[in-house]
Amino acid sequence: MTALTQHQVEIEKNLGAWERKPLLQQIYAGFYQRILRLMDETQPALTVEIGSGIGNLKAHWPRAVCTDLFPNPWLDLVCDGYELPFRDGSIANLVLFDVFHHLEAPQAFLAEARRALTQTGRLILFEPFISLSSYPVYALLHHEPVALFHPLNRSDKLARPRRYYAAQGNATRLFFRGAGGDEPAGWNVFHREAFSAWNYLLSGGYSKPSFYPSKLLPWISRVDALLSRYPALFGGRCLVGLTPRA
Repeated sequence: MTALTQHQVEIEKNLGAWERKPLLQQIYAGFYQRILRLMDETQPALTVEIGSGIGNLKAHWPRAVCTDLFPNPWLDLVCDGYELPFRDGSIANLVLFDVFHHLEAPQAFLAEARRALTQTGRLILFEPFISLSSYPVYALLHHEPVALFHPLNRSDKLARPRRYYAAQGNATRLFFRGAGGDEPAGWNVFHREAFSAWNYLLSGGYSKPSFYPSKLLPWISRVDALLSRYPALFGGRCLVGLTPRA
């Protein structure tokens, strides 16, 4: 199966799960609120989401340009994160929700993102966070590898054809554990947050049944707020904000 075919299969499965699981929709609304708080609303330049999947960002930020590798009715543009079809300095906010860990050559993407962002633009990454308690969940209950200790591809280019790739631990190791440095070359990290997300992990995500009913979400979210004080033990998600270094 090619990378593009695998990607589209996952989108179709995710759309079905999204429509069947109101609990998942409520959890993701909270995730998107975290992302929106990091976005710069003052710039007239574009807000672009790479790898939009089923296109949920538009529900919270209608002006967003939603993109992915395949055309779908809810998307604005088909594009590849390594080759963005935007002018230099034309993007104010570049959002990747569960996409960064699919980038086999993150350095190549970061170089392209830096080109497309304004001088004060923001790159916002929302990703899995691998902690002591979340590792077995991601490793055993999710089909994508965690790959926390696999070698990283540090190439500044990724030739076509591009295979399907996933390494759920990449954001954790790059931005929280100092593998290769906490700040990639050419970037400043202005926000770095890992937090408990058992409300999401116990929801079963897109691929598994939920372990609790929707009415318990407020209670579990309050527990998450307490557990988030200890991200190395209980973290399940992370949010990273970067700006180009002058």
